[in-house]
Amino acid sequence: MAAPIVHAQLAWLSHPQELAEHLARLSSDLWRLQTHTWKRALGMPSEDPIRPNADDARFADPVWTESPSWDLTKEWYLAFTHHLQDMLYETPGLSGKERRRAAFWWRKWLNMVAPTNFLWTNPVALRKAMESNGESLVKGFQNFLGDLRAGNVRMTSPEDFTVGENLATTPGAVVFRNRLLEVIHYAPTLPKVHAEPVVIVTPWINKFYILDLVPRKSMIRYLLDQGLDVFITSWKNPDASMREVGFDDYLEDGVHAAVEAARRFTGARQVHAVGYCIGGTALSMYMAWANRRYKADEVPVGDWTLFTTLVDFHKPGDIEVFVDEASIRYITRNMARQGYLDGKEMAASFRLLRSNSLIWHYVVNGWLYGEAPPPFDVLYWNMDTTRMPFRMHAWYLQELYLHNRLVQADALKVAGEPLDLGRIVQPLYAVSAEDDHIAPWLQTYKVNHHVGGAKRFVLSSSGHILGIVNPPVTPPKRKYWVADAHRTEPAEAWQARAEEHAGSWWEDWMAWLKPRCGELVDARPAASKDMPALAAAPGTYVLER
Repeated sequence: MAAPIVHAQLAWLSHPQELAEHLARLSSDLWRLQTHTWKRALGMPSEDPIRPNADDARFADPVWTESPSWDLTKEWYLAFTHHLQDMLYETPGLSGKERRRAAFWWRKWLNMVAPTNFLWTNPVALRKAMESNGESLVKGFQNFLGDLRAGNVRMTSPEDFTVGENLATTPGAVVFRNRLLEVIHYAPTLPKVHAEPVVIVTPWINKFYILDLVPRKSMIRYLLDQGLDVFITSWKNPDASMREVGFDDYLEDGVHAAVEAARRFTGARQVHAVGYCIGGTALSMYMAWANRRYKADEVPVGDWTLFTTLVDFHKPGDIEVFVDEASIRYITRNMARQGYLDGKEMAASFRLLRSNSLIWHYVVNGWLYGEAPPPFDVLYWNMDTTRMPFRMHAWYLQELYLHNRLVQADALKVAGEPLDLGRIVQPLYAVSAEDDHIAPWLQTYKVNHHVGGAKRFVLSSSGHILGIVNPPVTPPKRKYWVADAHRTEPAEAWQARAEEHAGSWWEDWMAWLKPRCGELVDARPAASKDMPALAAAPGTYVLER
């Protein structure tokens, strides 16, 4: 945290001319702000010289504009915040990555000291305390103690949801289990289904039921209602005994095992694979592995779909602030001591990327306003964290995030095969999200540059989760852009010719996928004689803490 900020300070001190020019601009803006201060103090009308960013909801209450004293508190805070941020992004003599890292950590500190985060400088909190005769403060203190006991700033109450009761309720059965995963096969909702199944590879950094929340949001139910036969991975939550499990195991005993389980259950020659986030990265590696391991006409996957998936980690988004030799060395040492990476640590890192909306919003509403967090299934899922085995995760961070070797032909050898994405020729349907800060769409788009075969690319509105958990509704909530992608075409050129549609991309995906999944056959039950139910869905691994 300290190093990039110190580097930025030293860089400015070694460039006095640039520093003087920026301080002159700051003086000019501060003079405008001082004029605004005098006018407000004298009761004269004056437009705010500095406005919050469009996505900054901290100062939305009218009191921050109507009251001169609170307006000036807001304006002076924003003035210094915006100027410090601009200075860090313009730091001379530093690489772009170092500038972004310095700006990130300084922004986290500025967010922390915002006047909205403290009782005596938050007029809304003071008003609520007076209106409730102090009851909001009592409830806020109770919320604070609850968060302290939980070891986390809670975004929703854990008592509001139970997996298998009001989340992940789609009927099905665990038909395969090994030390790494359970494979769930879902009961059909139609009398006829397409002969070739869909196999979904979920990320192991979270639990699978993000795709099976409540019924109206469930992608699983939607696929079943489309006449598709669906299998999904539910990963084991590792403990210290699994410290030496590596990525070879995740490919062979994970992705490959799920594909083979679906083929065995249905008797289909091929499956249609789907990968989400890191599950999509694993699926990409599996596709390269399978195209090396099998003959062209024997590859067990006929086509593949990726959701918000990185294969090129050159610019992995805001997460890059944690990606350098020193940071990864620190993470790896901690993992080596306990045998795994605790899911709470990763969840905290992702929340830090959006600290105002994912941390301070809940501090202010819970501790200062005394409000209980509303029930929200996505946030409950986000808090239901999982661990990562030491060996696998250390390898993943080193080889992919730090050295970006997946896009280098034959630079990685996994499960006995060198990986070359260029060998993949199966048709690809790739979906990214416009506001995704975990897997930025300009970077996820680059999968089109590395794989062969026909490619269709979709850009959904919203972010990493809601851009994917995006069921069709009337009237439509979101929109998407779609067009076939070409291997040599830049993202900007694709975007310029992509067609914009209101609604959910799920319908476009079905038009692409269903004709590829074979003829209609009698629907298969969730379990069979050869592969009996080991447990009812959602299985046992998803319940592990």
